[in-house]
Amino acid sequence: MPDADRSATPMAEHVLHSLHNASRALGVRDPVPYLDGLIRRSFARPDDDIRYAYNHLAPGAVAYEPSFSETEPQALRFTIEPLGPDASPMARRDEATREMRRLVGPAFGRDSLRWFDARSEAWRGFSGMGWMNYGAWFGSAFDEDGLYATKIYYELAPQQIEALAPSLARLTREAMEVMPRLAPIFTSIGCKRDTGSQRVTFMHRGPLALNSLGPLMNHLGIGHQLPSLMRTVGVALGGRFELPQGAVLIGLRETQSGVELKLEVLLAALPDLPVRFLDLLRLGLAERPRQLGALERWLGAFGVEDAQEGGNFSVLSVRVTPKSSARISLYVRPIEFELRDTLQERKAA
Repeated sequence: MPDADRSATPMAEHVLHSLHNASRALGVRDPVPYLDGLIRRSFARPDDDIRYAYNHLAPGAVAYEPSFSETEPQALRFTIEPLGPDASPMARRDEATREMRRLVGPAFGRDSLRWFDARSEAWRGFSGMGWMNYGAWFGSAFDEDGLYATKIYYELAPQQIEALAPSLARLTREAMEVMPRLAPIFTSIGCKRDTGSQRVTFMHRGPLALNSLGPLMNHLGIGHQLPSLMRTVGVALGGRFELPQGAVLIGLRETQSGVELKLEVLLAALPDLPVRFLDLLRLGLAERPRQLGALERWLGAFGVEDAQEGGNFSVLSVRVTPKSSARISLYVRPIEFELRDTLQERKAA
């Protein structure tokens, strides 16, 4: 039971404090003035409310997930599940959509807003969405000049593939033909100051040997990047080249240089994540000292310099394009937002 003598503090205060401190440590604009309202609405319940653990973004923790990206090493990036544990999927979808529109127009211009409205139209409708589980997630990134990017993650049903832009719909169908175990689960639509992009993310049903990505990558014109992808994942995971059921997501999007493939490894699904995972990840970045230095600053900003004490790493993602070898992203759940121990204590009581 919660401590009766302890005055309840909204979880929002902890999230805002985390973002404020991280922005100072990274030397970027504070996200709080941009997103204070959304964060307070999403984390309004007391910080001892165990229902925060029951979310689809970060199960077992508060639905607040900072991430480091090697391709955006100076940015403060994070994703949340809007509106807290009691909200309906449709309410979350509508809230995330409103926040996208509220930010995109003033920050990136009317053309960006029109582009977003066109790309998101099929997911903003009011009918036929009763199958949703969580509705939507909302992501954003900040640099020294302020808002750098916004992103919304909409659930995606197979029957909605044709609502994607024609070229992305074709890419999605082709991927499923080459790898029949891929099932589309969400689409992310992102806007930056000078561009926009949309990705489709698939769940891979069953275990995946990394070399079995070869036929798909060859089809997409990025087969020559498979050794780089395998080397990066293999080093970080201590020589593991086969991923178990439930551990793999694969994202595809079109870029100016061709198709980008994003392999996401859900680390909680691995039975044997190396104890030295963080050191191995550093080893993989040793030849890119600028990115390694940026990772160290980011880890310090969120207090996760030590993998055993600072929090749980949730996702390791690796991206490749025709012109870019493997680049990593790392998603973390800071220890102060972990609720697994509390869940176990409640079950044992």
